[in-house]
Amino acid sequence: MDGDIAPLQEICRLASRYGALVFVDECHATGFLGPTGRGTDELLGVMDQVTIINSTLGKALGGASGGYTTGPEPLVSLLRQRARPYLFSNSLPPADVGCASKALDLLMESNTIVQSMAAKTQRFRSKMEAAGFTVSGASHPICPVMLGDARLASRMADDMLKRGIFVIGFSYPVVPKGKARIRVQISAVHSEEDIDRCVEAFVEVGRLHGALP
Repeated sequence: MDGDIAPLQEICRLASRYGALVFVDECHATGFLGPTGRGTDELLGVMDQVTIINSTLGKALGGASGGYTTGPEPLVSLLRQRARPYLFSNSLPPADVGCASKALDLLMESNTIVQSMAAKTQRFRSKMEAAGFTVSGASHPICPVMLGDARLASRMADDMLKRGIFVIGFSYPVVPKGKARIRVQISAVHSEEDIDRCVEAFVEVGRLHGALP
């Protein structure tokens, strides 16, 4: 929610010291973090130290439904017999599977999309911060523009939509009180012109509502 990246190297060191397994939820990392988009463990160089990965097909991998868990074969076999969401859910529609499979193929073939996403994320974050906004997190395509006031976040998001920019205001109880924000999600299909137009709209709306001088 805050665009943070977990201190996975430190977590892995603790797991090694105490004989624990590392289980990582990569729903906000699969497909864009790391040099080839494999996630936080690749980004931080601990792929060989993470035992279980849980992630989704519903975000970066095409926006479809479904998800997956990877891990040791005994664990996967156990989940197939005991995991209630797996046992009592319908199979994914073939179109969703095809969409996710193609997204994985694109990631395996080239890191161009991942590099493009990183560059666009940096462009948005740096321009927003230069304009006077506070953007939580670092280097993550989920870019929370921190505003503090719930009503301000809601009104600014509404005015952004009037300018053709679809962003969402988040406030309590979704986030802590006093931490209201507008969450911006950078996509690989955004152009540099899209990024710049979004920043320009934020500046205009921010000044209109007193969030910027």
